[in-house]
Amino acid sequence: MYSLNCKGRLLIIDQPVVMGVLNVTPDSFYKGSRIQYNEELISQAGKMLDSGAAILDLGGLSSRPGANEISVEEEIERVLPAIRLVLERFPEAFISIDSYRYEVARAALSAGAVMINDIGAGESDELVKLAVSMGVPYVCMHMRGNPGNMQEFTDYEDVIREVLDYFIKRKGECIRMGIKDMIIDPGFGFAKTIKQNFLLLKHLKQLSILDLPVLVGLSRKSTVYKTLGIQPEDALNGSTVLHTLAIANGATILRVHDVKEAVETIRLCKSYADAQDPPG
Repeated sequence: MYSLNCKGRLLIIDQPVVMGVLNVTPDSFYKGSRIQYNEELISQAGKMLDSGAAILDLGGLSSRPGANEISVEEEIERVLPAIRLVLERFPEAFISIDSYRYEVARAALSAGAVMINDIGAGESDELVKLAVSMGVPYVCMHMRGNPGNMQEFTDYEDVIREVLDYFIKRKGECIRMGIKDMIIDPGFGFAKTIKQNFLLLKHLKQLSILDLPVLVGLSRKSTVYKTLGIQPEDALNGSTVLHTLAIANGATILRVHDVKEAVETIRLCKSYADAQDPPG
C-alpha cells in the first residue's frame, strides 16, 4: 500500500488505480483525447471521475514523437484555466500537471494541481525541489533526449537493466533533495522501440525492488496500434490487453484515455487474484 501526500490530502493506493488523461492540446497523437472547449473539458473530467479515476493528468504540451514545441507562456495559458475550471466543478479531484517545465508546474500547483508528472525524464532538480517545497508527489519518467528526438536514442545494451539502474540512481538523488513521495514511470514509447516496450512490460516486476509506485502509460500508443496494424482510434481493445499484463506484472497506476475500461480491468484482475482454490 502507498500513501501519497498531496498538499496535505492523502491519496491511498491499496490496489492499482487509474490516472485519466486530459489533454488541452490540439495535436496529441490520439484525436479522441484532444480537448478544446470548456464544456468538453468538464464533461470529460466528470465522466472520468464518475468512472473511477483516482487522478486526472492534465497536460498542455504534446509529448508524441516529433511534437512541435510551444512557448512556456502558451503552455501556461492552456493549463491554468483548465485546472481552475475542473476544480471549480470538482473541488475534490486530484489533478496532476503533465509537464517538464518548472514555470508551468509551479503555476499549475499554485492553481490547485497536487502532483507533478515530469515527462522530462526526471532530470530537472528544479522540479524535484518544487515538489518538495509544495508538498506534492513527483512522477519521474525514464527517457533519453526530448520528445522531438527521443527515437534517435534507442540503443541499449540491456534496456531493462539500464532503466532500473537509472531509477536506482535517481531515487537516491531525489531522496537527498527531500522527496517524500516519488512515483516511477518506465517511459513506454519514450526513446524505446516497440520490442523494447514489450521487454519492459514483460519484466516490469523488476522495478518492484525500488519499493515505489509504478506508473504505466501504454494507452493507445504505437506499441498497440502499430503492432496490430490499426489506428489509435481502434486501439482500445489492445490497450486493455496490455493494461491487464501491466497489472499482473506489478503496475500501481494506469495512465489511460479510457477510464471506465481500465477500472473494469483492475476489478477483474483483483477478482482473479483473490480467487482461492477449494480446500483439499
